[in-house]
Amino acid sequence: MKAEVGDRIVVASGTLHRPIRDGEILQTGAAGGGPYLVRWSDSGNESLFFPGPDAHVEHVEREGGGTEGQPVEAETRTEPTKRWRVDIYLYEDQGSTSANAVLHSDVPGPLDVRGEARRSPADPDMPTVGDEVAAARALRQLADRLLEMASSDLSDAEGRPVSLSG
Repeated sequence: MKAEVGDRIVVASGTLHRPIRDGEILQTGAAGGGPYLVRWSDSGNESLFFPGPDAHVEHVEREGGGTEGQPVEAETRTEPTKRWRVDIYLYEDQGSTSANAVLHSDVPGPLDVRGEARRSPADPDMPTVGDEVAAARALRQLADRLLEMASSDLSDAEGRPVSLSG
């Protein structure tokens, strides 16, 4: 595993119902390998991290576009003002599926929500359907959380209760 300062490390436990952790890599070991000095997004704490098999690096775009070692594609449209990204991690365990949706944005603090799907014993074993239902529920939770945050921000700004609905 190779990384550069500024990349993100994501630790997704293979155990169902365990949280996903991510953070910014502040310092790397020799030749971009571990251990890494990481600032964790859930707490803001910094710690030395030795990656295991449940960790992966997400390379951030470098100046000039693309990631390190990747070709830069020609832009056909204007650059967005902001870029938000949602990663969905799926975990299956004997008739149930959990989905974690993690929003990477400029919103303060990480937004990490969960959706679940359980298969009735009478239903056919169709893992793809469980993935779809769990992911949809996680995305619905994420949308609701964003609307709650926007309502709170508007309420603070206007000095009166504001309620937004989807």
